[in-house]
Amino acid sequence: MPEAFAIPCVGAIIRRQIDGQEFILIQERRKAGGGIENGMLELAAGKVREYENVFDALRREVREETGLTLTSIQGEQGRTVQTVNGYEVMSFMPFCITQNLSGGYSILLHSFVCEADGILLEGTAETANIRWISKSECQEMLREHPADFYPLHINALSKYLGVKEELK
Repeated sequence: MPEAFAIPCVGAIIRRQIDGQEFILIQERRKAGGGIENGMLELAAGKVREYENVFDALRREVREETGLTLTSIQGEQGRTVQTVNGYEVMSFMPFCITQNLSGGYSILLHSFVCEADGILLEGTAETANIRWISKSECQEMLREHPADFYPLHINALSKYLGVKEELK
């Protein structure tokens, strides 16, 4: 039996101030063959290509799924890049790392807090209902209906939103 490995992915908690109130970007998952996960609320996220810099992957995924251009990624300024013996390696600190231990397919998700500019797409082949919601509305939704969210985004969102009590 061949060995199977976790797939490295990146995700963006994209925040924006509107009239002095903080909003974050969410979208509905609409993947071909997505099954029960389709319709779940999620963050812009996707797979890292072989040898692709995680920050470039995050910019690409956000652009593809939302139409936005990332202007700030927390943790990018503190990255370290070294080239030794023909290897270029990068170390970085994401906001949160999440690994699913069962269900779907094995993912290791690196989530970052970001800011972005641009005009939102109405939807893509993989997403629908892309929108800004207030931080307080997202907190309430996460507390009251965690099953509405894509499981791999729940821990990063809970950490960011300060949702510490046990989810229903």
